[in-house]
Amino acid sequence: MSDSPNKPLRVEDSDELHRVIAEHDRVLVDCYTKGCTLCQAIEPVVGNVARATDATVVMVNPGNDLSLVEEYTIRSVPTLLLFEHGNLVGRMADGFQGTDAVVEFVDRTGK
Repeated sequence: MSDSPNKPLRVEDSDELHRVIAEHDRVLVDCYTKGCTLCQAIEPVVGNVARATDATVVMVNPGNDLSLVEEYTIRSVPTLLLFEHGNLVGRMADGFQGTDAVVEFVDRTGK
């Protein structure tokens, strides 16, 4: 499926996340935690990215499913993971990034 929603999807656990990754060609995953101010600040950015790119944007709190922390080596939040056809092709874990930087990351990574 290549149609991507124009706003981020929220998933609760690894099963839901894996299902979305399998169903969409390009998926940007925003790993966040509750109470993280940088995570709150980047939330509107990933909303903009969902509208500006063909990627499906997904938000997941790895604290709800700790297997995600190990599976994707999440050491800080926010961490953005980019998947193409089910494969992890990029990672951005540099703290807050603006819309332009994240759109550029999605557009240049994996193509």
